[in-house]
Amino acid sequence: MKIGLYFGTFNPIHIGHLAIANHMAEYSDLDKIWMVITPHNPFKKKSSLLDNNHRYQMVLEALETYDKIEPSNIEFNLPQPNYTVYTLAHLEEKYPQHEFCLIMGEDNLKSLHKWKNYEVILERHDIYVYPRISEGTVETQFDNHSKIHKVDAPIMEISSTMIRKAIKDGKNIRPLLPPEVHTYIDQMNFYK
Repeated sequence: MKIGLYFGTFNPIHIGHLAIANHMAEYSDLDKIWMVITPHNPFKKKSSLLDNNHRYQMVLEALETYDKIEPSNIEFNLPQPNYTVYTLAHLEEKYPQHEFCLIMGEDNLKSLHKWKNYEVILERHDIYVYPRISEGTVETQFDNHSKIHKVDAPIMEISSTMIRKAIKDGKNIRPLLPPEVHTYIDQMNFYK
């Protein structure tokens, strides 16, 4: 099975994340999408990032009706900080029957050359890139790379940062969140 790994803090997961994951599931050759919730980054302020399990729960609830997309907490028990190359090696060892690919925004592709062991990632894994409006340019070495596939997905200009700020400011952000996630955030009184 060909599995696309969509990494993120998902703090919170929103309709932009779902639209991209669903587009990858429906319009690419990927069989399944795993949304990999990234644990707390020691360099980020703890106040801005909900506990791993709360973020996992929101992703789980958001994906309940999606057959081809599922949550993954695989990084929760791996050494910190999480480097993608190590996560991929762990997944290959644990699930040798699957082929793992990365899903990333074009903004991440622009900094891929700075990732730990990015050459190993490119040697062993395909990367599916969705468009993002961002500064900078993609390194020429990635322009026509056989492992990098640009996907004509919708451009989503919604961010979790914007949503957290809107909630803090008392704005109605209901249309930007899956209903289950909006309910969960509201009941738990998060981001206020």
